[in-house]
Amino acid sequence: MNEQTNFIVFSSPLGPLWIAATQKGICNIIFGDVPVPFSKRLGRYGIGNFEPGRTAVLDDAEAQLRDYFAGALREFTLPLDLRGTPFQLAVWDVVRSIPYGATMSYSEIARSLDRPKAARGVGGAVGANPVVIVVPCHRVMGKNGQLTGYGGGLPRKITLLEIESM
Repeated sequence: MNEQTNFIVFSSPLGPLWIAATQKGICNIIFGDVPVPFSKRLGRYGIGNFEPGRTAVLDDAEAQLRDYFAGALREFTLPLDLRGTPFQLAVWDVVRSIPYGATMSYSEIARSLDRPKAARGVGGAVGANPVVIVVPCHRVMGKNGQLTGYGGGLPRKITLLEIESM
């Protein structure tokens, strides 16, 4: 049975951001223009019953994102409700530790997890990140700093990296 999940749509400088939260914390932030773009993947982890509606954590997420885009926030302090495989959760923990304005490669993340041959698996976990910006997958690069794909599109990734380089 899926627990109640509320969501809001935040008009960011990069387009609409759909932000969803359970009672435990933020579970999904994605870019999109469609009415309810939440991933079916979340249903496998008991997250569903998406209903529009504000909560304190959603208001806080909106405020922190607004500050981030204004260049006034470098570290998010939101409660998160991340659900995934143990490997995905480990990758997302490493991604969350990448400092503002810094980047890390897929292979560096794999090595930090003592799985040096798992760079491709790291890529899959980064691609499955349900909470963009807050879990800063835009800070993950290919070998030698090569710009690689981003679920929100490369132009958004570039802009996010530019915001952090100011």
